[in-house]
Amino acid sequence: MIKPGLNHRDHSLVVSVFYFAIAASIAELASAVPSSSGVYQWASITAGRRYGRVCGLFAGYWNFFAWIVASASVTAINANIVVQMYALNHPGFVVQKWHVFVTYQITMWCSCCVVLFANRTLPAINNAGIFFVLAGVFITIIVCAVMPGRPGGNGYATNAFVWKDWSADIGYSSKGFIFLMGMLNGAFAVGVPDLVTHLAEELPRPEVNVPKAIAAQTIVGFFTALCYMIAMFYAISDLDAVVSASATLPLAEIYRQATGSAAGSIGLLAVILISLLCANSTLFLTTSRTLWTLARDGGTPFSHILDQVNATCRNPFNAILTCGFLTALLGCLYVGSSTAFNAFVGSFVILSTLSYIATILPHLLSRRANVNPGPFWMKGSLGFIVNGIACSYIAVFVVIYCFPYSLPVTATTMNYSCVITGGLTVFVIIWWTRIRNRGYKGPPTFELRGVAVNVRSEDVGADKV
Repeated sequence: MIKPGLNHRDHSLVVSVFYFAIAASIAELASAVPSSSGVYQWASITAGRRYGRVCGLFAGYWNFFAWIVASASVTAINANIVVQMYALNHPGFVVQKWHVFVTYQITMWCSCCVVLFANRTLPAINNAGIFFVLAGVFITIIVCAVMPGRPGGNGYATNAFVWKDWSADIGYSSKGFIFLMGMLNGAFAVGVPDLVTHLAEELPRPEVNVPKAIAAQTIVGFFTALCYMIAMFYAISDLDAVVSASATLPLAEIYRQATGSAAGSIGLLAVILISLLCANSTLFLTTSRTLWTLARDGGTPFSHILDQVNATCRNPFNAILTCGFLTALLGCLYVGSSTAFNAFVGSFVILSTLSYIATILPHLLSRRANVNPGPFWMKGSLGFIVNGIACSYIAVFVVIYCFPYSLPVTATTMNYSCVITGGLTVFVIIWWTRIRNRGYKGPPTFELRGVAVNVRSEDVGADKV
């Protein structure tokens, strides 16, 4: 990805504008058809009778694969933070891959076990995560805004560095194209507008509360991320040290420069670690619900096993455990080849946005006529404009995000996201050809406007927290 120094603040601003359109498009579908199936359910509806099953299946699998690699990514960040905190406190310590791998597996299985066996604690964990995210952002902004300017501090970066200068030694000659490629970093940070939709069957009044949650997530995330990034840029006193640091987490070096001490960096990293550990459990919850909704409709291998709701734990136990094993396997790639692991992680944005366009584009092409409006609905031409912006962004940037990270291209700098996405898509194609004539009907439905719309009263609340 684009290295620090290219103005990531502008990337996130531009990406956020486009993701506002995606979030609004998803929110109105979530309001009209609240379902834990998310894009899998909506694509089955918006594409109509003829193409609903195939569009829904592809949207569901792309979304599931995206959440699996997102779980692996957040777990890897947690592992790197833990290892780097230890390294900051032990100056002679040399970080090895196996250190990160062992920490990865420990943190991953701890988060998975929380979702498996502590179902009732998840609301409290989620609330704690929200608190530490907001408190952590506030504390970090204050620290990075104050400490570099104190007597003996490292001083602030210049206004030109934060707001004007570019630094992207990646081989491409066009600054405009470099800027577009750099938007991948921003998309990775904000690209989860469907997160809360997978809990629709576990929330009161989801047709109202899910769109509100999406709006809160998008708006609060935008402003907190903007303030956080500005504070980070002003706290950097030595960009070369951040870029060339031997540490596996450049953020640790930024915090060290901001606070002037390893202890200060560890303290700020600890705040992030707590919030990310909470987020990891939430990710397992979302990922498992995505797999479970596919399985309960017969859309996965061994669906008769994966669709079971455990009577004791009151959750889709087998689906959660399967997600844990898949995430653990991705972690094994890190030891064998960090390039292969990063290829899977890097495919998150492509996979997730493909699942969105598989839902929004049929909605747009059908002139938004296949869905009965919910409490939140973009009326008139506004809906067409917002849906069009969302689809245009995805269509263009899915291609751009597949370009190599730098030139000249080597085995290390090659962007394998397109290979990963293509390989997973081939799997879905093969699976579709197997099940399309063997009883797979897609999500259960009732008739509305001549098109199938979700209803599953026997399952709603079956896995309530």
